[in-house]
Amino acid sequence: MAEIGFYHLTRTRLDQALPRLLGRVLATGGRAFVLCGEAERAKALDAALWVAPDPDWLPHGMAGGENDPLQPILLGTADTSPGNGARFLFLVDGADSARLGDYDRVLDLFDGGDEGAVAAARRRWVAAKAAGHALTYWQQGQSGWEKRG
Repeated sequence: MAEIGFYHLTRTRLDQALPRLLGRVLATGGRAFVLCGEAERAKALDAALWVAPDPDWLPHGMAGGENDPLQPILLGTADTSPGNGARFLFLVDGADSARLGDYDRVLDLFDGGDEGAVAAARRRWVAAKAAGHALTYWQQGQSGWEKRG
């Protein structure tokens, strides 16, 4: 079973919060797969990661290329096993995965300003809990991520 953290974005946009979280994964020597709900979002995040100020270098690529095994971070829209051996899965924009158990840690990021996104995250929480995954809930606070509940 995976450890799943639900990350409630209340102070910054996804493209601002995601680089720091990915940077933490890379700092531990980990590899990540960012599963996006749609192709346009994956392309936008790809561009945002190249210019992120903190950390200032996030080597990554779009999933499905010949260099996937070399990429510490892959972005994509298909719920398949990433070619980079990722042990961290980031779910964004309501993306859901039938492969949660394939990862050590799953980070489900959702926009607290979007009632539909919050309701969908609640449904994913209920499903993950019923499947026996270990769950944590994080919310953005004044000084960063705060573990709640």
